[in-house]
Amino acid sequence: MQNKLIRLKVIGISYSQTQSGAYALILAEENGERRLPIIIGGFEAQAIVIKLENLEPPRPLTHDLFKSFAESCGVTVEQVIINKLREGIFYSEIICTDGERRFQIDSRTSDAVALALRFECPIYIEPHILNEAGIIMTTSTVEEKTGKDTEVPVKKKESQATEYSEYGLDELKEMLSDAIGREDYEQAASIRDEIARRK
Repeated sequence: MQNKLIRLKVIGISYSQTQSGAYALILAEENGERRLPIIIGGFEAQAIVIKLENLEPPRPLTHDLFKSFAESCGVTVEQVIINKLREGIFYSEIICTDGERRFQIDSRTSDAVALALRFECPIYIEPHILNEAGIIMTTSTVEEKTGKDTEVPVKKKESQATEYSEYGLDELKEMLSDAIGREDYEQAASIRDEIARRK
């Protein structure tokens, strides 16, 4: 079964312009051009963004707590598989091991991806699901396709680089620290992007 699965990578998170308070998780096949946009909630988007941006929250989030708990029990996550698509909703399973046995846990795709990033394990998808829901990313095709975790693909929001262009580098670093302290990881990610552009 493993050789039939297609490996995915996380491209990033974009804002939904069609659903208030929603975000699009963009996955891509590792050796191909197809993308899999999935609408996720704000909390899950935050959990994914802080790992993608290498931000350090002042206290552990739920997915960090899960990782610590699992490791304390000698359990690690080997891989994540997006294995079903029913009525527009994606389903995933998390493959775990305790060193002696392997077992799987059903999961929302957004939670599975957040954990895959923390355990640094691969993400796979069943080929027929990518064939059905995968797209070549363009503004028009993203708006036409749908799919949920509570999930639908959406148009990618334009860069907000100019929002912070008036600030100096020292001010941006102070703002970044403040945003992390307030646990506003969406703003922190935007500021981190602006700092990266200055380098």
